[in-house]
Amino acid sequence: MPLDDEARAIMARINKQHPGSVIVASTMPVVPRFTTGSLSLDVMLAGGWPGNQWNEIVGAESSGKSTIVHKTIAANQARDPEFQTFWVAAEHYDAEWATSLGVDVDRVAVYSTNAMEDAYTAMLKAAESRAFDAVVLDSYPALVAADEDAKEMDQATISAGARVTGKFFRKVGSVTRRSLIDAERPLLALIINQWRDQIGGWSPSGMTPKTSPGGKAKNYAYYTRIEASRTEWIDEKRPGGGAMRVGQVIKLKTIKSKSAAPQQVATIKFYFADSVTGILKGEYDTTAEMVTMGIFHGVIDLSGGWYRYRENQWHGKDKMNAAIRHDITLQEQLSEDVLDRVRPGAA
Repeated sequence: MPLDDEARAIMARINKQHPGSVIVASTMPVVPRFTTGSLSLDVMLAGGWPGNQWNEIVGAESSGKSTIVHKTIAANQARDPEFQTFWVAAEHYDAEWATSLGVDVDRVAVYSTNAMEDAYTAMLKAAESRAFDAVVLDSYPALVAADEDAKEMDQATISAGARVTGKFFRKVGSVTRRSLIDAERPLLALIINQWRDQIGGWSPSGMTPKTSPGGKAKNYAYYTRIEASRTEWIDEKRPGGGAMRVGQVIKLKTIKSKSAAPQQVATIKFYFADSVTGILKGEYDTTAEMVTMGIFHGVIDLSGGWYRYRENQWHGKDKMNAAIRHDITLQEQLSEDVLDRVRPGAA
C-alpha cells in the first residue's frame, strides 16, 4: 500500500525546507557500482565497489592491498576515458609500478603527505568538488596526527589518530552524499589499512587477535570492509632448470558489507612477472576467474567433457580457456552474464 496523504504532506513540508531530502524508498536510485577489475571480487561485492560510500581494504603487509586498488583504478579508466583519481600518498607512490598494473598515471592526481589533518582535508575537498571519480588513501597507518607530531618521542599520545579519523567520518558524509533525485557523478572512495596485533586481547583460538589502526568509529562508517591475504606463491619451472616466482594468489574476504552477503570469499591469481602461459606482468588470470564463476553460477554448462556457453561449445577445458582468453567480446559477455546472477534484485 502506498504512503497515505498525511505522510506525503509531511514529506512535502520537509522537502520545502530541505529540497530533495525525502523521497519514497521505491524511487531511490540504484547504488552505483565500480568494477574491481576482478570478476570474482565483483561477484563477492554483488557487482563491484559500492559508489558514494567509503570502503576499506585491510590486510597484512605485502598481501596485495595496493595492487587491488591500482587494478580497480585501471579497470575503471579502461571503461571510462574521463575517469579521474585523487590519490593521497601517505606512502611513496610508484608511478612505474602503477603503469605496469595498467593505470594511466596522467589521470591520477597524487597528493603526497603523511600529515593526517592535511590528508583528510584534501580528501574532503576532492570528494566535494565532483571533479574526481575516485578518492584513495594509501595508507592510513602512515598518517601522523598533528597532536602526535608536535610531541617529543618520549611523550605518549593516546588515540590522537582515532579522534581525528572519527571527526573525518562525521564530516565526510555530507560531501560524499549525492542527490536522490538528480543524476550526479558517483564517487569511488577507498582507504587502505593494515592489521596490527591487539595488545592485551584474547582469542578462543589461542591466536593473537587483530585490530586495524584508526579506532572503532571508522568501522561503523565504512559501507564495505574486505580483508586481503596472500595464500600462496605462483612458481613456474624454467627450461634451464629451477623455478621462477611469477605471482601470488590473493584471497579476499568480506568483513562487512551493507549491500552484499557477509563472509564471502574471492580468490585472484596475480602475476608480477610474465608467465609462460601468456599472462603478462601486472595482470590477473581473468580467464580462470571467468570459467570458475561461470560454472559455479550456472552460466557455463558442464556436461561430461563438453563446456557450453550460449551458442558456443568446446570439448575440453583447455580449448574453452584458449577461446575465452583471446576473445574480448566473449569475456565481456560472460562477465556480464555472471554479474546479472549476483546483482541485488537478481532472480
